[in-house]
Amino acid sequence: MFINKEHSNMLELHQKAPDFALYDAHEKLYQLSDYRNHWLVIYFYPKDNTPGCTKEACAIRDDSEAFANMNTKVIGISTDNSKSHLGFSTKHSLPFTLLADPEGKVCAAYDALFKLGPIKFCKRHSFIIDPDGNIVKIYRTVSPSLHSQELLKDLQDLQK
Repeated sequence: MFINKEHSNMLELHQKAPDFALYDAHEKLYQLSDYRNHWLVIYFYPKDNTPGCTKEACAIRDDSEAFANMNTKVIGISTDNSKSHLGFSTKHSLPFTLLADPEGKVCAAYDALFKLGPIKFCKRHSFIIDPDGNIVKIYRTVSPSLHSQELLKDLQDLQK
């Protein structure tokens, strides 16, 4: 797992997004550079198959055509493992990539890690990354049922 250590936990708008190298549900490796020339939504979420996380993922799934029409890829990241992601993704027919960050290093790079002793999970935070790899929107407060529509509206404004 690689993380660009140049970035502190205080991410700001218009700075380069922290790099990552994480595996998806099928053990395929993904990196930030894979999304160059696309808009990218990275949404961090606490846990597969929990009510809020399911609601958020299914709302994004239902809006997947709208994201595609805006040249936007979506990835979800949590501390769950690839096997958990495979079950979650299959059960809910999610058409976007879920990445496993079991050590929480990428979550931490985006200041989206909650850690209490041995317990760690991603906070519900999201980021919009422009086609050049810069952070253009940061969400530190997210409503699972409303977030997909909020992302689409903000993408529309940012792409004007």
